[in-house]
Amino acid sequence: MAKLEERRVGQYVIREAGPADADGARSVILDTFYHVFGHGYRPQWHADVIDMDGVYFSHPRQALFVAALDDEIVGTTAVRADGPKSPPHAPWLAERYPSDTTAQIFRVYIRAEHRRNGLARELVDMACRFVAATPGYDTIYLHTNADIAGAEPFWNSVAKQIHDGRTDPGHSPAVHYEIPIP
Repeated sequence: MAKLEERRVGQYVIREAGPADADGARSVILDTFYHVFGHGYRPQWHADVIDMDGVYFSHPRQALFVAALDDEIVGTTAVRADGPKSPPHAPWLAERYPSDTTAQIFRVYIRAEHRRNGLARELVDMACRFVAATPGYDTIYLHTNADIAGAEPFWNSVAKQIHDGRTDPGHSPAVHYEIPIP
């Protein structure tokens, strides 16, 4: 599949990532795990961060997107052919969003000093256009940690909330969303 055309947002470039972007993207993602989420790298959740080539660059139905300022990667977003897992999420979510037909948005992270420039919105839009151009997907799904400042208002502005896991004490407290395929 051909790469999507890059876009500009002010002085930033938004584009589909390639192997040359891996170190910069990995830095943004790992800094988010350690400094924003506070839990660090967890192999059971974050294997894609180490094997970006196998997960994103060599897989025709998955992709990583980056926001760059000059040569510095300052933001990321990813698409994976992967629905939510139960556990930790409710079983009905895993049934509603099967991995073979669900495109899941992951790793929407922007370095703090570059937020509020429209980068996340543009990265998510590019990811959704990738899904629309990729055969086999019928749904775009994501979940977020609403305890992260700005996460819930952002996702409420671009997606439809389908389940608030904070009201379900038996499962992950993530908030779950769906985005229509453009």
